[in-house]
Amino acid sequence: MFRLSRVHRAWPVAAVAFVALVGAAGFRATPGVLMVPLQDEFGWSRATTSAAVSVNLVLYGLTAPFAAALMDRFGVRRVTALALTLVAAGSGLTVFMSASWQLVLCWGVLVGLGTGSMAMVFAATVAGRWFVRHRGLVIGVLTAGGAAGQLVFLPVLAWLVGRSGWRSAALTVTIAALAVVPLVVLVLRERPSDVGALPYGATVAEPDPPRTGDAARTALRALSGAWRTKAFWLLAGGFFICGASTNGLVGTHFIPAAHDHGMPETTAAGLLALVGVFDIVGTVASGWFTDRLDSRILLAWYYALRGLSLLVLPVLFADSPHPSMLVFVIFYGLDWVATVPPTIALAREVFGPSAGTIVFGWVFAAHQLGAAAAAAIAGLLRTSLGSYTLAWWGAGVLCLFAAGMSMSIARTPSTPLKVPEPTGAA
Repeated sequence: MFRLSRVHRAWPVAAVAFVALVGAAGFRATPGVLMVPLQDEFGWSRATTSAAVSVNLVLYGLTAPFAAALMDRFGVRRVTALALTLVAAGSGLTVFMSASWQLVLCWGVLVGLGTGSMAMVFAATVAGRWFVRHRGLVIGVLTAGGAAGQLVFLPVLAWLVGRSGWRSAALTVTIAALAVVPLVVLVLRERPSDVGALPYGATVAEPDPPRTGDAARTALRALSGAWRTKAFWLLAGGFFICGASTNGLVGTHFIPAAHDHGMPETTAAGLLALVGVFDIVGTVASGWFTDRLDSRILLAWYYALRGLSLLVLPVLFADSPHPSMLVFVIFYGLDWVATVPPTIALAREVFGPSAGTIVFGWVFAAHQLGAAAAAAIAGLLRTSLGSYTLAWWGAGVLCLFAAGMSMSIARTPSTPLKVPEPTGAA
């Protein structure tokens, strides 16, 4: 018999998941703030620090599909707590580094693995298990947690870097990530059935899928079934461009690019944080739209509008904010990760509720590969040409291609995809 309560348990679980995503986003927001201070102290070029960011982004993405299977095998609570601990360790250990390979190890490997173990797959898993009604909206809210992390941390980190140096900023992220772990342990639960409840909006209980004994095999089997479909490559290709045009380019290089034009780092960090403010609004709205409209059309609009905004960005940089730059910040912010709710919805629609979450993990891996490529290429362009202009223009054109790819996704595959479900002992 399922217990009824005034506040459904799904909402506290979603709230803690949101806070966890905010904590994980904290260190991901710091590359742009720390890039110039690291160059000043160690003499590392933008290409060197961008390489560390690229490792972070690659691991952040490649961990995602395996994390989905690990959450199935060992539980969301354990995986999330461990992920936050890795983020804290990677951030904290950077204060002792003296060589660029240590930056790659701490900033790239440890933080990349930790943040990748949650990321968008974590949001998709929580929303998929705990919600039937308002699922798209909840995914939008959880996705906005990353933007909230950027919003919370960027101005504080920029202020700390200017006042006390970059090490104080790194330690702040460590403390914040560790502070979330007790909440995860105390509140987060695996499934509604664990607390005698139905998913929010459900009318009948569905049996829990069996847990896998081999997370890696489950993730690889899902990929082997998905990559034979056109829909997978269109989703992955579009998300590759999504990552290149957000985390990899703007998230990593906006502050250094603004600094090149004489804008103080704290001012540029404030603008990027403002992107995060409007990203929250845009992503939540996108989740609401995803519950009601064709996800393909939503993606096409998001990519096309983002591409047009990036094409005009190079002429907007100046030594201080002006109205045109503020318009870009608002416009781009509304679009930043609005692509996530419709992409998750399409993955579940095409590949099924269970397999779709793991397949989305691989789609998200493509997102981070695009981000890593853009972070590295933009750093090389800046080092060799002294300007980011080609990087902005290239990303804008790619976004227009992504809009066309999104409209080419069939709503349902012509032949139903058979992705093996997890098997093995619980």
